[in-house]
Amino acid sequence: MPTLQAALCAALLLANSALAQDPVADFYRGRQVNLIVGYGPGGGYDITARLVARHLARQLPGNPSIVVQNMPGAGSMRAVNYLYSVAPRDGASFGLIGSDMALIALIGGNPSAQFDPRKLTWLGSSSSFANDAYILLARPGAAVKSIAEARRPGGPPLVLAGTGEGARDADVPKILRDALGLNIKQVLGYPDTPSIFLAVERGEVDGRMFDFTAVKSTKPRWLDAGSGFHILLQFARAERHPELPQVPTARELARDDRSRALIEFAEAPLLTMARPFAAPPGVPDDRARALKAAFLAAHRDPLFLAEAEKLGVDISPVGADAVTDGIERMARASPDILDYMKKLLAAHRGG
Repeated sequence: MPTLQAALCAALLLANSALAQDPVADFYRGRQVNLIVGYGPGGGYDITARLVARHLARQLPGNPSIVVQNMPGAGSMRAVNYLYSVAPRDGASFGLIGSDMALIALIGGNPSAQFDPRKLTWLGSSSSFANDAYILLARPGAAVKSIAEARRPGGPPLVLAGTGEGARDADVPKILRDALGLNIKQVLGYPDTPSIFLAVERGEVDGRMFDFTAVKSTKPRWLDAGSGFHILLQFARAERHPELPQVPTARELARDDRSRALIEFAEAPLLTMARPFAAPPGVPDDRARALKAAFLAAHRDPLFLAEAEKLGVDISPVGADAVTDGIERMARASPDILDYMKKLLAAHRGG
């Protein structure tokens, strides 16, 4: 018996020693971790960030508190520039940024993109768009109610709202305008998705491109039969979404192989990193590994998944390696496609 007691005491001492010597737990214990969101309160990104903040702390050694801070501006460009150049590189700051930020930086030509996406510490993405679609939605009373009308020479334009140059809701319509021949006019500068929802309802604009899940969870009546709202196409879908079998994909509507290749390239960020989380460059390796592991663990937690389902948030997570691999694939795109995208977005800048 004395031998057994001695062995138990030794094991307990070793366990306590290991806990005491865990530098990651020591760093995070009692600390506030800042989660920067590149958009305003109430939109899909903000809802996802706050969901992650409520559950991620349980998975991190030391169980820190995680505080969400909204930093809207230029489609989250302000936030990613902050993470890259200003935020502390100690593992106590990370952020949720726009899905197209990495692509915009890789293409070049946007002077506001002051970061290298390959140097950020990527944690993963809450969604790979497996259960979502990026839909072009037009309100009741809009002059344009179909793709055919949007393509009509000399017809009225489809007036779409967006947050700002460089944002996904600003750049994707430019690509559709060029690749599909749609007559689109843009009104940019709205601060966030809730303000755009209101603008659509007031008739200030004809519509916007929205995440399908965001509309389902926030404005479900817009999708009711007889609501008068029209979904004209779905983007970032290789095949039609099961709930939108009558709505064509952008790939289906492409006028030629070149246009289809452009659309597929532009869809790549959503299909690999629809809700990407990243920390600044240079986070210590042990803390970076802890953040990445905690990120995936949170997304597999039954409590997290149950709350996400209740909120209507699409959860189809990918890890850090999948995000970085996706960025490298985009970087290896043909020079023709990269140059074409650069010229296209520059030509429409402010359009």
